Amino acid sequence: MRSFTRLILLAGLALAASPAYAMTDPGDIGTVIESFVTRQFPDAASHFWIVNDTQWDGDEIIVDMNAIVTERRQTPPTESRFLLLIVEGQIKGIQSIPLDTAAECQKEQEV
Repeated sequence: MRSFTRLILLAGLALAASPAYAMTDPGDIGTVIESFVTRQFPDAASHFWIVNDTQWDGDEIIVDMNAIVTERRQTPPTESRFLLLIVEGQIKGIQSIPLDTAAECQKEQEV
């Protein structure tokens, strides 16, 4: 449980210090992410999400995020990680990422 509390504290600090997040209108991206988590886990008793990183390219945003979900009140929370592609305020792509894997939020490169 100690690592769970540490995760929450680090997430709060990351959000407060993130210049990319500060440049956005929190209502827009927050609403998109909240809608995604609610649809992804419709039976959750509670949930919260954390933005780990963002990458901007014009009106496209790649969001690296974790969702922490409690299905029933007596069960421990589960954590999931996703990359979301948000274009013009709508999710255009979703990728589930293993929790122990590093994700790269970078622009596509031509080969």
